[in-house]
Amino acid sequence: MPSLNDIRSTYLGYFEKNGHRVVDSSPLVPRNDPTLMFANSGMVQFKNCFTGVETRDYKRATTAQKCVRAGGKHNDLDNVGYTARHHTFFEMLGNFSFGDYFKTEAIPFAWNLLTQEFGIPKDKLLVTVYHTDDEAANIWKKVAGLSDDRIIRIPTNDNFWMMGPTGPCGPCTEIFYDHGDKIWGGPPGSAEEDGDRFIEIWNLVFMQYEQFEDGTKRDLDMQSIDTGMGLERIGALLQGKHDNYDTDLMRSLIEASAHATSNDPDGPGKVHHRVIADHLRSTSFLIADGVTPSNEGRGYVLRRIMRRAMRHAHMLGAKDPVMFKLVSELVRQMGGAYPELGRAQSLIEETLKLEETRFKQTLDRGLKLLDDELADLPEGAPLPGAAAFKLYDTYGFPLDLTQDALREKGREVETQGFDAAMAEQKAKARAAWSGSGEASDAKIWFELAETHGATEFLGYDTETAEAQVLALVKDGAEVAKAGDTVQIVVNQTPFYGESGGQVGDTGTIQTETGMAQITDTKKVAGVFIHIATVTMGEIAKGQAAKLVVDHARRSAIRANHSATHLLHEALRRALGDHVAQKGSLNAEDRLRFDFSHSKGLSPEELAQVELEVNEFIRQNTAVDTRIMTPDDARGLGAQALFGEKYGDEVRVVSMGRLEGSGKGADRATYSLELCGGTHVARTGDIGAFVLLGDSASSAGVRRIEALTGTGALAYLNGQAQRLAEVAGLLKTAVPEAVERVRALVEERKALANEVAQLRRELAMGGAGGTAAEAKEINGVKFMAQVVSGVSGKDLPALVDELKSRIGSGAVLVVADTGGKAAVAAGVTADLTARISAVALVKAAAEALGGKGGGGRPDMAQAGGADASKSAEAIAAAEAVLMEGVPA
Repeated sequence: MPSLNDIRSTYLGYFEKNGHRVVDSSPLVPRNDPTLMFANSGMVQFKNCFTGVETRDYKRATTAQKCVRAGGKHNDLDNVGYTARHHTFFEMLGNFSFGDYFKTEAIPFAWNLLTQEFGIPKDKLLVTVYHTDDEAANIWKKVAGLSDDRIIRIPTNDNFWMMGPTGPCGPCTEIFYDHGDKIWGGPPGSAEEDGDRFIEIWNLVFMQYEQFEDGTKRDLDMQSIDTGMGLERIGALLQGKHDNYDTDLMRSLIEASAHATSNDPDGPGKVHHRVIADHLRSTSFLIADGVTPSNEGRGYVLRRIMRRAMRHAHMLGAKDPVMFKLVSELVRQMGGAYPELGRAQSLIEETLKLEETRFKQTLDRGLKLLDDELADLPEGAPLPGAAAFKLYDTYGFPLDLTQDALREKGREVETQGFDAAMAEQKAKARAAWSGSGEASDAKIWFELAETHGATEFLGYDTETAEAQVLALVKDGAEVAKAGDTVQIVVNQTPFYGESGGQVGDTGTIQTETGMAQITDTKKVAGVFIHIATVTMGEIAKGQAAKLVVDHARRSAIRANHSATHLLHEALRRALGDHVAQKGSLNAEDRLRFDFSHSKGLSPEELAQVELEVNEFIRQNTAVDTRIMTPDDARGLGAQALFGEKYGDEVRVVSMGRLEGSGKGADRATYSLELCGGTHVARTGDIGAFVLLGDSASSAGVRRIEALTGTGALAYLNGQAQRLAEVAGLLKTAVPEAVERVRALVEERKALANEVAQLRRELAMGGAGGTAAEAKEINGVKFMAQVVSGVSGKDLPALVDELKSRIGSGAVLVVADTGGKAAVAAGVTADLTARISAVALVKAAAEALGGKGGGGRPDMAQAGGADASKSAEAIAAAEAVLMEGVPA
């Protein structure tokens, strides 16, 4: 029985033998389609190839594309775990032709692979074609010998594919497998087509036409092929299963879940294990491609998937986090085909563990609220939308999580009320969502790249260059005059285009007729876009130009970027291999680095990192750059930004040396990263490195800000000047300033205590107030004292002093604190069962214009607005005693 890994390899190998380039799966975050949240089919990375906007050095390709469908219109989340073939993550096998071959080759490729390579019986297969596609039907008859009743013509859009309302489109043919009459269902197009007897296993799309807004079509100049076959679905078929979750790969994950939760994989918790197995794949691959849990966009969808799986683990009785324990089995099963899983394993595990730990803290309370809401409803009644929204808003339960929990109870959610409550949040989410982040006018840049080729970047070696102006993007004009803001494209440039966290260069561009100030540089589709304001004369398309980068600014940016690499490695060594870059900013005045870590750094950790970075700066070793394949670079241990799109060749930047020792020891590289940015020639060029501190950027992500070079020196000089000023005020040398300040602080504390004691003693001596004399009220000794020159915090000590003098009884002290009053009352221990200091102080406070007061039966305090009412306060306390002491 072939494994899913075997089937994947066979598929790719078959098409490679037939002249196709095996292309790696693109990241799940699309780089060329702002309308998609995640890659959901194999053709996504080739979209611009099909439209002709982009060309590559091959015309045939084959891929195993990782896909996620869990958001937007492509959302299978609700069905996952309950059906045989729904997943949030799946692999789509595909073969593609970009104007090379068409139907007469595509159909035989598919038929021969299925019947010869995979050995599927021919009599088990039937196909559908679009009802007017006689060409495809005739090819099937010729190639496969299928009779008319096994070539089903479908008149609906099920067999006509469109990229959008306009653009490339065409008919498709779908291949179905007949599982036999023991399973209910009919062939496609019949009344029983929704049954499970006939299962679609492969779809071949023939991109044949271009459709226009008026509904008309014309034949495409470049007719292409796009196919898709789900690995899980064909795997189940070849392994003799009718359920994708019974395949070897999914079964291994289900059994890992069962082991981790001590549950039978095929017992009452079967659905829970299936959900966990599926969601483990989608969450792990999303994290490996750079997505982190958040409350918006892709991160929000990731969090929904994670929490759904975690709730199912909770329902299996798991008391501790489970998901992260299963990652090693996933890497064992799929890490060979997708090495990014292994590279990101520690990050995936930490992210899952942190998220599950947090979610468990609210899960019990949320489920209890759900049960409480259901208890007040009639049997079978839907949950009110307001209650579902409360679960979302208070406990972070997405609607589908609540629906999933209710499904097992035979209930639904009243979604209209939920939608009303969620309207504002959804509007904000839609406004915040900006697709994949590519420029909205990317077609312009693709066209320029197609016409002139990508901009050649010369900035690694020079900051000045001669170039030709290829295009001016400004309302279609070919000339930009003084005062105009314009986007300029040239054939070669020393200006770095913003990417990889490094900001774009600034500088000047000059032609024989004018000059412009370049204020920023962007990069789209390999085209460098110089955003400029014409300052003199005019600049025209086709002119020769001289470009000059702002040297001082570029030097500062380089220093910050190189320091970021050293910082990254220092953090990994100080905190662990789970540290991964989550974002950065390398500007001229500072650097900012976001990285995966669950808690703030201690002062000792920050000091260690800063010291280590500066050690390698002082080492002053050369910063080396090499060009190699991504696989070779990763084989050397180079760090890469997960989810970043790399070409066939990458720049590997190394800096710093670790001295070996012992026989055969080698000088190992300290920092090794894939990076397209600009860097210093030697680490010493960074000058100095100063950490300004770290802070939280988002859940599980920390942010460090730092300075280098002249900025760091200016900061340190400022600190030194402030310290020198402090030392001058102390009349001591700078090295002794800290000890001197410490001594002064201790001296001040001692003096403050001494002053407080003297004030209390003065107050107790009667100066500034009435003499304290005890009187007997209703059989209880009572002593009252009015004082000044002491604060409210000194009163408890005065009360204790008076209590010791009186022996047995009650006391009251009123302090004049600058017109306002503070009052405290005390009762000796032998009387607290009969007299409450709280009652005394409340009465006194009310007389002083205050309210409340509190404390213990033996000591209570309060405040008042008018210290001149001290006599009335004492009288009020006496009145409490006169009313009678409880027996």
